[in-house]
Amino acid sequence: MGKRRGPEDILYMQWDRSTTIGIAKVSCTFCHGHGTRFRRNGSEAPCDCVLRAIFRACFSRFRQCALSSGHVGTVRLEFCRGREGRRTYSLKREEFMADFCLVSRRTLDDQEYKIFRFHHLLGADWRLCCRRLEMDRGDFFHAVYRIEKKLGKVFAELQPYPLYPLRDYFAGVARKEETGLATSMFGTGARVALPLSA
Repeated sequence: MGKRRGPEDILYMQWDRSTTIGIAKVSCTFCHGHGTRFRRNGSEAPCDCVLRAIFRACFSRFRQCALSSGHVGTVRLEFCRGREGRRTYSLKREEFMADFCLVSRRTLDDQEYKIFRFHHLLGADWRLCCRRLEMDRGDFFHAVYRIEKKLGKVFAELQPYPLYPLRDYFAGVARKEETGLATSMFGTGARVALPLSA
């Protein structure tokens, strides 16, 4: 029987078969389309094909946002928790593009970021990248797969607001307080205890 999730675990990415099977590559020779692999200690870990699929989904959304960057973004009013108040204004497309670039820059080392910048951000094909970076084709593609795997894991596990799943990022999901209490939206700020089980 599986371990029961606590209320704090619902907020973060759970690496089990139910979350990875939908984006796993069917022809993967390591996970055989299940999305998880077993480590030596017996625990489950996401397969590399899942992490690359997460990166590619985020990169696809980044490209969509970049193509529509000529248009003025929609300002949205979001509900959140903070010291200044419970509402904030945001430009989701612009924030996503900034988060995508900044998280990538902070995660990758200098050589990996050069490859990422030339190939993904600037759109150079492998021939141009290999010539510019003085790499052979095999090393280049191995580096690209490593970069996609590394960034896919970071995009899914980023705290407190991960970039993946995209629907949660763009829907403006507000995180619960860790105490299990919520503040009433229309009241005087009185606290109401929430049940911890369904």
